[in-house]
Amino acid sequence: MNYYIESPNIPSVAPSLTVLLARLGTMGHYDGEATMQKQESRLYSIGEAYQALVVLFRSIRHVRKAKKKGLIDRLFMERIMLAVTQVNVCPLCSYAHTRMALEMGMASQDIKQLLSGELEQVPDDQLKAIMFSQHYAETKGRPTRKAWDEIVLEYGDCAAKGILGSARIIMVGNIWGVVLGLLQRRISDHSKDTRSSLGYELLLTFSILPFLPLAALHSIVASLVGTPLLRFSGE
Repeated sequence: MNYYIESPNIPSVAPSLTVLLARLGTMGHYDGEATMQKQESRLYSIGEAYQALVVLFRSIRHVRKAKKKGLIDRLFMERIMLAVTQVNVCPLCSYAHTRMALEMGMASQDIKQLLSGELEQVPDDQLKAIMFSQHYAETKGRPTRKAWDEIVLEYGDCAAKGILGSARIIMVGNIWGVVLGLLQRRISDHSKDTRSSLGYELLLTFSILPFLPLAALHSIVASLVGTPLLRFSGE
């Protein structure tokens, strides 16, 4: 299998994260219960966050290629992003992507079901992709080889990599969206998640600044030396 050598475009790394940063100062406190059940958000370590950025950079080109060929479209990607957001329980991402999905014409009932983990309204030809994306999030980016092989078999190599890249985009958005939400809650209403700390929230929030160029360079080196695009659980 051939893997491309990416030349990442840093401003387009994570549209989801850009949306969150832009909206955080203007939206006020968002109650995630409006669109998703109240659950504990998934927390990622600093190392896991950095690795999520590296693999995202490696996938950007594949997303663009799949979109250019018409193998995935914005609505398909938005379903993936809503499904992954449901797994990671990111209220800020839920808010942002609900707005985006509605603007694209997705029915509110479809959005509600995706954010509840229900897939009845997902088009049949997208169902396996959505389920794989949920699995990718549940395993923190380390799916089983069998799950990946089934996606490649179902959609073909190019579309499968576009699906993977879409999941990676929102994973980065979720990782930083969750911590931004925790920090916002801590500041605005003095509530806090007992699993977290102010130090963790500040460190992860501001780590994006050095991580972006480092992860971009890391992704190029990984491609040059032939590092596989995807690592599997148990390997």
